[in-house]
Amino acid sequence: MSHQSSADLASAPLTRIEQRGIEPVPDAERNGNPLQLFWVWFAANISILGLPLGASLVAFQLLNFWQSLIVATIGAAGAFALVGVVSVAGRRGGAPSMTLSRATFGTRGNAGPTLVSLLSRLGWETVNTTTAAFVLLSLFTIALGTSGDAKSVPILAIVAIAIFEACTLLVSGLGHAAILVIQKWATWIFGALNVIVVIFLVATIDWSAVASAPAGPFSAIMIGIGVIAAGTGIGWANAGADMARYQRTSVKASHLIASSAAGAGIPLIVLIGLGALLSAGDSSLASASDPVAAIRELLPTWMAVPYLIAAFGGLLLSNHLSVYSAGLTTITLGIKVKRVYAVTLDVVVTFIGAIYFMLIADSFYGPFITFIALLAIPITAWLGVFMVDMIKRHYYDPAGLMNLGKGGAYWYRGGIEWRATASWAIAIIVGFSFITVNTGGDALFSGWLSGTWIGANGLAWIVTFIVGAGLYLLLGGARGQVTAPTTESDTAHDTEASRV
Repeated sequence: MSHQSSADLASAPLTRIEQRGIEPVPDAERNGNPLQLFWVWFAANISILGLPLGASLVAFQLLNFWQSLIVATIGAAGAFALVGVVSVAGRRGGAPSMTLSRATFGTRGNAGPTLVSLLSRLGWETVNTTTAAFVLLSLFTIALGTSGDAKSVPILAIVAIAIFEACTLLVSGLGHAAILVIQKWATWIFGALNVIVVIFLVATIDWSAVASAPAGPFSAIMIGIGVIAAGTGIGWANAGADMARYQRTSVKASHLIASSAAGAGIPLIVLIGLGALLSAGDSSLASASDPVAAIRELLPTWMAVPYLIAAFGGLLLSNHLSVYSAGLTTITLGIKVKRVYAVTLDVVVTFIGAIYFMLIADSFYGPFITFIALLAIPITAWLGVFMVDMIKRHYYDPAGLMNLGKGGAYWYRGGIEWRATASWAIAIIVGFSFITVNTGGDALFSGWLSGTWIGANGLAWIVTFIVGAGLYLLLGGARGQVTAPTTESDTAHDTEASRV
């Protein structure tokens, strides 16, 4: 398989497909900088899904606007700082997150966390695709006078899904170089449209309701932070290294963390804060089955088109990165296909999922919240173990990451690093014991400790992280560098990577 240097990629035509799969990028081919990651994460988080998240803080958690803003800052920017930490591993090893995770869990033990990561990516892509298809249906309603109800126009709904998926496949299939360029410039275009829409939405806010809203209890703030963290950065945590693998080995860890936290935090704080403001006088946005239509109704007719275009663009920018990451994760799971075919496979799966939510399911937003709550636990458990492993592991053996056989550096015992895998599994069990998952007003699942102070205050994800990280440490994990560098260039790489 041929490879391209990142310098070549930067100057390559946008029609050139990235040939690299999950194999580590050689140091000589890594010329990325933190500003690139800033634009990537900024673009991935200017979608309108931040508005219903902010609305839920007021409608469901009973917070006022200022509390919602604090929650958004801690939950979103803080969670994406964790994404930045994981991206440091990408700079060290030059490989995607879940490929690097083989060093932590073993080449076989990593299958569980990788499967969870893939489900997370596919879930978010289905959310993006379904929402974007609703956006296109609204545009069709304005342009053609058709119904905005997907079940009334099933063929049109499928066409809307297909258009979004085709746009996603075009960019995600091309790969790293195309994503860097498109995410940067599209941010300016769709970001400007979002600013215009925000100005008009601000004019619809019931300021008297905002001013008179009482402050919520501290427990509601904690729950809100958990909801926002799970709905933003936690969902992206296991993709942190996917774009960072092209970063120069000399890039400082603090710069990677700051670029992730600021890049995602700025748009999310604005959108979540706006959602909280809109919901202060009208809680319907938080429970709307179609949040796109609910927001559109707040705008004058002539503003609906730029709003819908901005909404479509924001969702597309998020989906580009998610599908790219899902393709890498699919290969890591063991499906032996080229990256571009893995991307195509993931798009087909989300196409089917979007059809279900638009044409069969009775509700969309309810399953979305349920999905966030369920997957946040195993992802947070993985994050705890993986970050502890990063404390001492400053070198990833490139050959070992790709060797799935018994002689590989990360085979451990039976292909499983039992301390890491056991810590991850136990943390999941503990985490689920503290949560209650509701859908449609009914409890889908209720852990036996969900009624405790920790469960009632939404702290299950924090406990999960602490248990996973703490147990791994107690079991003697994070043994450090597994294979010592044997060449002068490897030694230089290890010395540079250890500057954290």
